[in-house]
Amino acid sequence: MVSGRERLLHLVPPGTRPAALPLLLLLLLRRDAVAQKGDGCGYTVLGPESGTFTSINYPHAYPNSTVCEWEIRVKPDQRVQLKFGDFDIDDSDSCHFNYVRIYNGIGPTRTEIGKYCGLGLQVDKLNESKSNEVTVQFMSDVHFYGHGFLASYSTTDKPDLITCLDTASHFSEPEFSKYCPAGCVLPFAEIYGTIPHGYRDSSSLCMAGVHAGVVSNILGGQINVVISKGIPYYESSLANNVTSKVGPLSSGLFTFKTSGCYGTLGMESGVIADSQINASSFLEWPEQLGQPSTWKPERARLKRPGHSWAAFTNDEYQWLQIDLNKEQRITGIITTGSTLAEYHYYVSAYRILYSNEGQKWTVYREPGVERDKVFQGNTGYYQEVRNNFIPPIIARFVRINPLKWHQKLAMKVELLGCQFNIVRAPRPSLPPPPRSNNDFSLQIDKTTFTPEVKNTMLTPSVTKVRSPRATLPPPPRSNKDFPLQTSKTTFAPKIKNTTVTPSVTKDVALIAVLVPVLVMVFTTLILISVCSWHWRNRKRKSEGTYDIPYWDRAAPSLSPSILLLAGEFWKLEVPKC
Repeated sequence: MVSGRERLLHLVPPGTRPAALPLLLLLLLRRDAVAQKGDGCGYTVLGPESGTFTSINYPHAYPNSTVCEWEIRVKPDQRVQLKFGDFDIDDSDSCHFNYVRIYNGIGPTRTEIGKYCGLGLQVDKLNESKSNEVTVQFMSDVHFYGHGFLASYSTTDKPDLITCLDTASHFSEPEFSKYCPAGCVLPFAEIYGTIPHGYRDSSSLCMAGVHAGVVSNILGGQINVVISKGIPYYESSLANNVTSKVGPLSSGLFTFKTSGCYGTLGMESGVIADSQINASSFLEWPEQLGQPSTWKPERARLKRPGHSWAAFTNDEYQWLQIDLNKEQRITGIITTGSTLAEYHYYVSAYRILYSNEGQKWTVYREPGVERDKVFQGNTGYYQEVRNNFIPPIIARFVRINPLKWHQKLAMKVELLGCQFNIVRAPRPSLPPPPRSNNDFSLQIDKTTFTPEVKNTMLTPSVTKVRSPRATLPPPPRSNKDFPLQTSKTTFAPKIKNTTVTPSVTKDVALIAVLVPVLVMVFTTLILISVCSWHWRNRKRKSEGTYDIPYWDRAAPSLSPSILLLAGEFWKLEVPKC
């Protein structure tokens, strides 16, 4: 059995300082289910298909004598590709004590893919594994420079992988598509702007994609970017747990191409009737003038003036329910607080539940996550906050369940989405059920081989076959009649020749061949005769004389010699005077 210290020795190059050995030994001895190990780990999001991680304190200087290992696993039939977005590690010791090392595999059988160190190092190469497992090891010792590194990974079927630090200014194309890894909501990154106006070109592409609701921070995903001319001012907003900042004029901006399923579903416009909005309770009290101040569920319409909906009781069992009348594709939600300056009420966190019949409810969760999704709500009573559902919700009923609030539980709401069109597969054409012998014999007698069928084209018995009486089944026959009827009508050669006799068939075939041949022969003879006649007439004309035009003969000043010269010029024969 190989001890942890013995396994440690093959990871550390010869000459490694003993001070770093206890840290690596501690790292290897703690081989539990955690995907990252050690005291040198920074920001880390390891998703099932992609992820992002940094050294400790990034983007600031990393401490001395730290170590961290990240163990990355994807699906068994996939491989891993890793890309550095930033790399700045002291290389004064020639990568002996400060480095990042990448291994193919996990555990003692892993093999090295590459080892890196350097200040401001540009690592453009994608590091690819040979299996579905990768280990990344970061080690630091005494150093004076360097702020660490940021790396992103994905499965190799995402060839257009970028990192969380890439901005629109890094690309020259007016339109492009890239794959964003999971974990790009970085605590130190900044974006400027919002949708639909666009984001400043200095903003992180992937973080802006999360803010816009086109990718998930937990899963990552594909973004389709469109570059446009910049605008003088970029607004700030809070969406999907990302706060964008106010930005100044820039030369360019970018937006995202989407499916277009982000329209409002009717709370503000009134398409959703008051009767379709319900709540667990609502607040009501008399005002100074004696009029009641009501905060009923139908008040929960975004951008409508006046009160919002507010619950009578402030606890986690309250809810606001919206009935869409039919299943819809719900892609997001926008919320505000009371919107009244005298009432600073708002919900700061909530859950989403959905149902198709209004009885059994499902709490919204992100794919691969075993806990309910808690959405960030408002930070004030007036500002709008948007959250998107990735993947979207397909449901008729939606409930908002507040979990945290300020002063009182109050909100206005709008749902985003589009119509949900159910694509029904065509019904398969099933073969007819098998028939019994009795049914089969009756069907033969009735429609296929009766004497009336043989004469449908020649006798008036057609009328009898189509009459209502003919549709009735004949009386059942005895077993003696059945074999005689079958042998007499099923295989008789007369059935094949009910309309045309064999002799007529041969004559028709002969005529069909001879008529076109004779037509072609006569047509050819006529054409030859016409062409011969035209040829003879043309030859006669060419042998005759050509008369000089009238104005040449009438000219008194022209002598015969001049006329002869003119005739030679035109190669024509002139009659002698």
